[in-house]
Amino acid sequence: MGILFMLIYFAIVFAVIEINVILFIATGLDHNVARFQVISMLTGTGFTTGESELIIDHPIRRRLGAFLILFGAFSLAVIISAISSMLSDNFFAMEIGYIAAALLGITLFLKIPRIKKRLGKMFKSELKKNYNIADLPVSDVILFGEEDEIAEISVHENSELIEQTFRQLIGNSKDINVLFIGRGDLKIRNEANKTKLHPGDRAILYGNREHIRATFPEEIINQQVGDEGNSG
Repeated sequence: MGILFMLIYFAIVFAVIEINVILFIATGLDHNVARFQVISMLTGTGFTTGESELIIDHPIRRRLGAFLILFGAFSLAVIISAISSMLSDNFFAMEIGYIAAALLGITLFLKIPRIKKRLGKMFKSELKKNYNIADLPVSDVILFGEEDEIAEISVHENSELIEQTFRQLIGNSKDINVLFIGRGDLKIRNEANKTKLHPGDRAILYGNREHIRATFPEEIINQQVGDEGNSG
């Protein structure tokens, strides 16, 4: 009976992990990041990584994360209770088995590509309807399609960008906007297009992915693309 219970219990935990990974991916999170963060929250270990900000800064992910943390906390209590039940005549293995089967069925249902796509649209609609723009991640506010990208570039010591301005580099034919230039503690916004670039400068750009990558192939250090929120 004990082995049966453990198998059923692990099936439930597996199903909970898979369901939440699918839901996190539907919100735009990368698959590998989603799986690690789900396991971290469920077990209460490793959630203090930098990637945890992707959860904290997103309203829907925060709600899913709260469920996982609570589920993980109560799971230990369930194990202790179940071990105690094994010593009595009131161990409902069949009922728990039904719960595990139902969760596994939900997991398989959510893995259907059409369902995944609908979940993604549903979550985006939920964000737009029920949250203020200030509460939303930047990517959900300004990235509208696969061609959109937010990119950070760094001007290294031997960069050809030194002593040039973004006005010269971009011109009028490219769909690239300069959000700001970071120079130490200084943030240059209003004059970003006209400021000559120095070694060590960092800049945040927004616009067409192909234009950004073709113009600054050696300087890009981080990108965040639109549509499904996959990292570039």
